[in-house]
Amino acid sequence: MAEEEGRTDRASSGGEEGVSTRIVLRPQAERDLDAQTAYIGRDSPAAAARLLDAARATFEQLAAAPELGARQEFQHNRLRSVRVWQVRGFENHLVFYRPTQEGIEVIRLLHGARDIEGILADEPQ
Repeated sequence: MAEEEGRTDRASSGGEEGVSTRIVLRPQAERDLDAQTAYIGRDSPAAAARLLDAARATFEQLAAAPELGARQEFQHNRLRSVRVWQVRGFENHLVFYRPTQEGIEVIRLLHGARDIEGILADEPQ
């Protein structure tokens, strides 16, 4: 894992055999994942571990098939390329990401009950 401009960069061998994909996690996406696993972990450490594993598997899946997620209809032009996909087994937990040439950039991991457009509108580009 390499840290670049405050972002975590992972190479994955998911997808076609021998083809490497790239997963870039913005710092806030990492904080989101940490906060959600900590919150769930207060009641069930096992469920928190499952969320962490499921989120990582979802990132891998999206990096291998970046067009999988649905484009969201946001009012802000800079959010138009943002896509969303549910974390398998945790359908209220949503991955917001942008496809890149090499894979994906994960912007946030949010619970679906939150003010998503308001939160994403405050994200730096």
